Amino acid sequence: MIKAFAVHEPIGDLQPFEYDPGELMPDQVEIDVKYCGICHSDLSMIANEWGTTQYPLVPGHEVVGAIAKVGKNVKNLSVGQVVGLGWHAGYCNNCPQCTTGDQNLCATAQGTIVGHHGGFAEKVRAAANSVVPIPEGIDLEAAGPLFCGGITVFNPLVQYGIEPTSKVAVIGIGGLGHMAVQFLNAWGCEVTAFTSSEAKIQEALELGAHHTLNSRDPEAIAAAAGQFDLIISTVNVKLDWNHYLSTLKPRGRLHFVGATLDPLDINVFALIMQQRSISGSPVGSPATIAKMLEFAKLHHIQPKIETFKFADVNKAIARLKSGAAHYRIVLCH
Repeated sequence: MIKAFAVHEPIGDLQPFEYDPGELMPDQVEIDVKYCGICHSDLSMIANEWGTTQYPLVPGHEVVGAIAKVGKNVKNLSVGQVVGLGWHAGYCNNCPQCTTGDQNLCATAQGTIVGHHGGFAEKVRAAANSVVPIPEGIDLEAAGPLFCGGITVFNPLVQYGIEPTSKVAVIGIGGLGHMAVQFLNAWGCEVTAFTSSEAKIQEALELGAHHTLNSRDPEAIAAAAGQFDLIISTVNVKLDWNHYLSTLKPRGRLHFVGATLDPLDINVFALIMQQRSISGSPVGSPATIAKMLEFAKLHHIQPKIETFKFADVNKAIARLKSGAAHYRIVLCH
């Protein structure tokens, strides 16, 4: 039996829970969980905001631990190896996306916490090809958030060929944004942080932003017209997106990684006349996650975290819900 923490209804607390994982499949590994980050996606799944939650739900998809068991067909991982597990715990391995290295776009990928028990547990299982070894030199306590939040903001740099000379802005300096600023600075970009918080201005600069702009100041936004090659939005609230479009250069891109649920109200002429684009992306493929980890190691990039014991998971959830977390929360055994 695997001991875990599960929620049984959308408004319930997490409670101790045990489940029988059954026989280890030939292509699977079992991970002894050492750390697990808490992501806003965990909150969304707990509350069934996306309509995909199956209860009881064991959340947790920012897992760091050591391989405890390997299936008979697993050749690339070994017992004792330190690894991470993110949003996906398996792929179909047959679709065009899987066979060309875009497993993160597989339409039938197995979510780690969608119809599957996640990492708020002593152990978690996953397909071996969804698990990524963690290089030596990475701080394991802080590594978990890289496997969801970190790869979410790193992936667009790879997918869209962002150049070191690009001028890039980040909307929101929070759980995602504070990592985006670090990655972009190390990538070589000129980085601007959009933030509505006076308290975060200095910290954004310390994280690697070269400039800050008050996102609630229409005059400041107007003064930035035509400046940016790329804007990454990490927030999950509705904003006046046309203001931000106006700050893009011709052929500039407004890219969403924050899951705002409101429809986008866009002036199409702002796209057409300057050949601008709007896009979005999820987490990255295992290969891109591995690349991100090497990049993070090389440039000493890591999330800012607060830690809680697994036994205090409900306090940790409440802390994240309050908006006071600075900036990611990690559960520790």
